[in-house]
Amino acid sequence: MDRQQLVADAAALTPPPGGRALLGIAGAPGAGKSTLAVGLVGALCERLGPGAAAYVPMDGFHLSNAQLERLGLSSRKGSAPSFDVWGYLALLRRLRAATPGEPVYVPDYDRTLHEPVAARHLVTPETRLIVTEGNYLAAGAAGGPGWSEVREQLDALWFLATPDAIRDARLLARQRAGGRDAGSARAWVDTNDHPNGELVKAHVAPDVRVITVDPNGA
Repeated sequence: MDRQQLVADAAALTPPPGGRALLGIAGAPGAGKSTLAVGLVGALCERLGPGAAAYVPMDGFHLSNAQLERLGLSSRKGSAPSFDVWGYLALLRRLRAATPGEPVYVPDYDRTLHEPVAARHLVTPETRLIVTEGNYLAAGAAGGPGWSEVREQLDALWFLATPDAIRDARLLARQRAGGRDAGSARAWVDTNDHPNGELVKAHVAPDVRVITVDPNGA
C-alpha cells in the first residue's frame, strides 16, 4: 500500500471549492480503516487547505448498549444490524446536500465508554471531500436493508484488504484494551469479529478499488 499515492488519488477525487464528494473506505474489522481515513484527511488538509477534507466514521452510528440489549444484539455488537444504518444514510445525504454556510456535526464511537458519542467531528462549509469508513460500506444487500443505499451515496469506494493474521492480533489487542481477559477476548474475536469480517470480505463488488496491505502491515 503506497500511502503517498493514496493521498494523491484522494486529492484527485476532491472537487473545486463549492463542490463536495464522498470517499468511502470499507474493510473487515481490524483492517486499519480509521487509521487510513484519518491519515488521508490530515494529509489532504495540509495539501489543499484547512477543512478541505473531513472524517466521518460509520462507527458513530453504533446502537447504544441499551438498544442492543433491547434488541438481543449485545453479543453481536459490531454486526451490521447493530448499527443505525438509516441514521448514517441520512447523514451522508445531508452532507451531500448541505446548505452553504452550514456546519455539520458528526458522531463517533468512544472505545473507553463503549458507547456512541454525539458531535465529536465537524464538517465545515468549506469541506470538499468527506472520507467515511466502516465495515459494511461495500457489503450492499448482504449487509441487510439500507447498506445498498449507503453505497449509492459514495462517489468512490476503497476496500482495505489486510491479512487475517494482522487483523486478528489487532482485534485481540483491542478487546484486551477494552477490559476483557485473554479468554474472553479470544472468544469475542472468534464468535463476533471474525464472522463479521468474513461477511465483509465475501461481498466486494467489481467497482470497488481493493487496496492490499502487505504481511508486515505496511
